[in-house]
This record gives sequence, structure tokens and C-alpha cells, in this order.
Amino acid sequence: MTVQEQLRHRAAELLADGTIDLFVGYAASDAPLKAAVHVARTAADAEMLTWNSFCAPNVAALLPKLLRRPDGAGEDWAPQRVGILAKGCVSRSIVGLIKAHQIPREAVHVIGVGCDGVVDRHRAARLFTPAAILDAEPLDGDRMLLRGTDGAERTVDLSEILLGSCLDCQHRNAVLADETIGDPVPETGPGPQEDAATSFAARPIDERWEAFEEEISRCIRCYACREACPNCYCTECFAEETEPHWIGVTTDPSDLMLFHLGRAFHQAGRCVDCGACVAACPMGIDLRLLTHKVNRDVEALFGGEASVSLDIVEPLLQFEMTDDEGFITEP
Repeated sequence: MTVQEQLRHRAAELLADGTIDLFVGYAASDAPLKAAVHVARTAADAEMLTWNSFCAPNVAALLPKLLRRPDGAGEDWAPQRVGILAKGCVSRSIVGLIKAHQIPREAVHVIGVGCDGVVDRHRAARLFTPAAILDAEPLDGDRMLLRGTDGAERTVDLSEILLGSCLDCQHRNAVLADETIGDPVPETGPGPQEDAATSFAARPIDERWEAFEEEISRCIRCYACREACPNCYCTECFAEETEPHWIGVTTDPSDLMLFHLGRAFHQAGRCVDCGACVAACPMGIDLRLLTHKVNRDVEALFGGEASVSLDIVEPLLQFEMTDDEGFITEP
């Protein structure tokens, strides 16, 4: 059986025998290069589940919403068990949510799957600008045929249109799973985007600020990045608090930059670099300019990666006398 067939079969079994009450995964959508988040509640619903290179959303973001009681009563969780399909980054997000006490471990049944990367529809769209992509057809040999609304066709290697976070991914298989489907995929080291990020960080600070300002200027404050992120689980966002009123909610440049800088720093030591925020942004903003840099700073200063094991304390949740404190005086 293919991985997709295994997924549908196993999810249907778990739902039918009552092991889980619902299953969170992906289904085909009408939009090209994009899969939709799908919640299956019956064995018949499981037949809609899919697994391919279009499955970009981080479905772990749904877990707190599904497992908290509607009244938000702390540890009083909703009485249901959720199954979930977890590629490497999704499994790391699940680990992070468990360790942050946002979901209980016993309420989640994780089916792990290896991932070779997912498509960045914004990168793909740039190949056809100003025309739009009409549809896409996977081909053998990690290639894909793209068709544009202008009638043009283009065959590309998947590496040309993958999310930057996928090109750099070092955890392609689930780090936490109750069971797995398919074969493990080879783990790799840092990719080309890692080198690009290093080069960006080495540029003069004025150039970096100008690039950041230009990138963020396209933001329309739709909050798609926040909704797509498993770490944005607060019931009220700092950006919308009125007492105290931290920042404005306009698209004024200062409000935009404060929102994105504040959100990036909230990700410090927690971001698993899943790329869901980049994939969700309707304006194609590369939010990894911030999150990737913060991730690398945390690793360099405090060691370790976020959410790779339930048994490892997160970098910013422990203190060592040998920790580098240079960031305090030399930011």
C-alpha cells in the first residue's frame, strides 16, 4: 500500500474501534499546490485523508483548540482523544505543546510519517508571474509539472519550489510517535537556505533592517501567521490587549514591525521552523528572516534545539552558570 492508503486504512481503524474520537490530517483542496486541514470523525471521513508534497499546514495548531474545554478551564481537558498525522516538524510542535502544558500526552495518538518536504506555493508562483498557476501534477523522480493560466507549462525539480524550512530540515521523521506509516526518509544536514540565512546575518545592520522593513511592509495584519503557528496558543494575543495597550492594530510601519518583532521573540527557544507561517501568509512574506535568526541565536548562546524530545528541557527553560551573557551587553 502507498503511504496515503496506509494512512486512510489506519485512521479508519482507530476511529472505528474507538481508540480515538477524531483524526487530524490533510485533504485535497480546490487550490493548486495546497492541501486543506481535515478533521475525520468517522471511518468514511478517513477516506478523504491525503498525504503529498502539498501538506504544508502544521496541523498541531489545532490540538489546543480541540482538547481544551470550551470554557478554557485550565487542566480540565475535553473528554476526547485525538489522532494526528505528524511529519517531523508537526511531531516537534506536539512535543512543545505537551511540555508547555497546552495538551495532555495521553489525549493524543500520533501517527508518524517521513517527509521529503512540502511545496512553497509562493516560490512556485514566482515562476509564472504575472500569470497564476492553474494546477500541478507530480512526476517521477522528484519533479513536478506546473501549468499556468496563460497556457504555459513548466517542469521543475521539487527542490526549486520547496519551503525554505524544508530545504534546511534536519528532522524529517517524527521525533514522537505512537506508531509510524511508510518508510523513514534520510535525515540531512543544513541546506542552502541555512547558508542564505548566515549570509543575511553577516550583512551590515543597516542593510538587514532595510531588508526586514521592505519585507514586512507588505503585511496586511490578517494574522494568518499567528493562526497557523502551533506556538500561538494564547487565548488573547499581546497584539490585541488593551490593558496595557502594547501596540496599535494598524498597518502603520511601526505597528507592523512591533507586531512581527514581538511575535518572533515569543518564538525564541520554541519555534521548530516548520514554515507554516510562511506558507499561510497571503502576501508571501518570508517570516523566517526573523524566526530562523532567533533560532540560531538560541542554539549558539544556550545550546540545543526546541522540542526534539519530551525528556530534554528546552534551552530557555534552564539556566547554566556557563551560559553566554554577551547578548545582554552586546545585542
